[in-house]
Amino acid sequence: MGVKSLKLALVAVLATGLDACQRERKIHNHSHVKRALTQRAPLTADERLIISSFDNNSISDWSYYYTHGLHLAGRNESQAQWTADRWSEAGIPSTRLDTYNVFLDYPINKSMIMTYANGSVFTPALVEDVLPEDDTSSYPNRIPTFHGYSFSGAASGEFVYIGRGQQVDFDALVSAGVDLEGKIAISRYGGPFRGLKVKNAQAHGMVGAILFTDPADDGNVTVANGYAAYPDGPARNPTSVQRGSVQFLSTYPGDPTTPGYPSIGNNVSRADKSAVVPQIPSIPISLLDAQPILAALDGHGTPGRQVDRPTEDWVGGLNATYSTGPSTAVIDMSNYMQDDYTDIWNAIGVINGTSADETVIIGNHRDAWIIGGAADPNSGTAIIVELGRTLGKLLATGWQPRRNIVLCSWDAEEYGLVGSTEWVEQYIPWISGTVVSYLNIDVGASGPHPGISATPELHEISIEMMKKVMWMGMNQTMYDVWMDDTEGEVGVLGSGSDYTAFLHNGIASIDMGSDPDPVEHRDPIYHYHSNYDSYHWMSTYGDPGFLTHKSMGQYLTLLAYHIASEPSLPLNVLNYADQMDLYYTDLQEVISEANRSVDTSELRQAIDTFRTQAQEAQALEQQAMSMGDEALLEVVNRKKRDFQRGFVSQGGLPGREFYKHVVFAPGLDTGYAPVTFPGITEQIEAGDFDLAEQWVERTAAAIRVAGNILRT
Repeated sequence: MGVKSLKLALVAVLATGLDACQRERKIHNHSHVKRALTQRAPLTADERLIISSFDNNSISDWSYYYTHGLHLAGRNESQAQWTADRWSEAGIPSTRLDTYNVFLDYPINKSMIMTYANGSVFTPALVEDVLPEDDTSSYPNRIPTFHGYSFSGAASGEFVYIGRGQQVDFDALVSAGVDLEGKIAISRYGGPFRGLKVKNAQAHGMVGAILFTDPADDGNVTVANGYAAYPDGPARNPTSVQRGSVQFLSTYPGDPTTPGYPSIGNNVSRADKSAVVPQIPSIPISLLDAQPILAALDGHGTPGRQVDRPTEDWVGGLNATYSTGPSTAVIDMSNYMQDDYTDIWNAIGVINGTSADETVIIGNHRDAWIIGGAADPNSGTAIIVELGRTLGKLLATGWQPRRNIVLCSWDAEEYGLVGSTEWVEQYIPWISGTVVSYLNIDVGASGPHPGISATPELHEISIEMMKKVMWMGMNQTMYDVWMDDTEGEVGVLGSGSDYTAFLHNGIASIDMGSDPDPVEHRDPIYHYHSNYDSYHWMSTYGDPGFLTHKSMGQYLTLLAYHIASEPSLPLNVLNYADQMDLYYTDLQEVISEANRSVDTSELRQAIDTFRTQAQEAQALEQQAMSMGDEALLEVVNRKKRDFQRGFVSQGGLPGREFYKHVVFAPGLDTGYAPVTFPGITEQIEAGDFDLAEQWVERTAAAIRVAGNILRT
């Protein structure tokens, strides 16, 4: 899926308010004719053992453990050790904790008051309700609502509604003559990563930012439509607040003070972090607290429906006109944080394969913004613990994988992919020399609709494994459900979860999980990064019986098993050429829309040559398999392992050197939604056609490097 088709696909997705840790998905409107059900593909003895080993009751137990203790980044060493201990008990031969000393910040206190022109005041609650039905919502050590990496300080001023806070929203405000300097930004969640909302506000001279969840992003499942609010029903609890990081993710992830090198030890050299963390305070609030603030803008500035932006991106579901302002009311806000350099812990489990120079890594992060985190991330964490138990059963039968398997439970993902990025920075020589793929599961289950995003060489094997899993115990495969949702389109990777550092070092990667239905909006609302992402919500609404968890675990384990075990590494390199053809077509549309001439013939030639070289590698693989030539097969496997390193051979993208992949990257003003051929596309969109021409050359050069690795 290329740039233009991706943008069209994201119209429905962006309106749902999805954010980091969640997949950008290609969604269809369910208007197509229902497909015939797919018969489950035959299972081998090992596959039957994998399928039968997953126990939803055990997964529920693992979930209960993780969601009933504090596991904020840098404060969860006991859970890291517990994870490693469970893998050891399961029979994983080697486990350990890898420790990094990183910059994090934690909330001290905050306040907010809105004073109307007549002197009356409104004081937002800034807290989520304690619910008797949901035990962890009342824990005395529950975590306040806050933004990770938020600036510590105070701000005061009139306020302006900035839509979703993307650069195009600010362009519309400037065109409308709205005064932004010295104002406080009021922004809906959804669209760009939350940190970029704050970044854009800061860049326009604003002094503070307030972010809220809008009920319009919940589709049909709202109180206004007759659904009871959680805990009494599936609609959003009106006091729920989305926490999250406000790091400038599209510049670089990881520890902001150690860009490009690992944060090992207390004496590590620290860099200036101001390029990737805000210099203005920000506070997240609930829709209940947002209502009076939005209403106070009525009659001030341009009414929402007259703003030069798509109405669904600007006007939400609160009782307000969503006018721009500035307001006549004034907000006084303060947000005080404790800056800290603290240890974080990645739990690591290792199974050695018979081939020392080939490795499969399976990862999930463990830290959460709240006591719970039943969906994000601990649906994935419960699955990866059960996966370890299943691999232990396989090992007990005498099985040994051909390729090493490394299990990783990352810390501090929520702050900005910190644990995984530091680990990759430490082990990059070994990773570059051995890793054949990285498999990521984050929000393993927040609803019953499976989704995957992956680099092109993983598409085929990832889809085939879906045909071996019966979805949630029903009479249909995972493949059937996924095809009905997506019509067979695999998502493109941008950023927002722990695959990022692997991808941008040339590692084949996949991100997977299962979400609520974003089109028909028939599923219970997922309280993302809220206290109500809890075990009670999950067991009552999100995944009663933990059947989605079970199916996703079976799928992930089957995928890992095949990549780790098959003599011929199951990566379809020719599909990279097919997908780059699509991306190239979309690039031509971007150029056409810019109404400028950009010579992309060198890129076209590089893709065509890559296709020929991929075909040569495929033919060599078939020859090795037909002849039973193990030595030749090892040569082909190394080519398939290494070719993607070529795509990162030209250095980083303009202004953000961390992101090195020339075929796809997170958008500079989205933070996680992907852009294809980003070095070219984003320079065209920025109007820098000279730099775009340079990136045509650099992108073509990288594709040639990748192709030359494949050539015979």
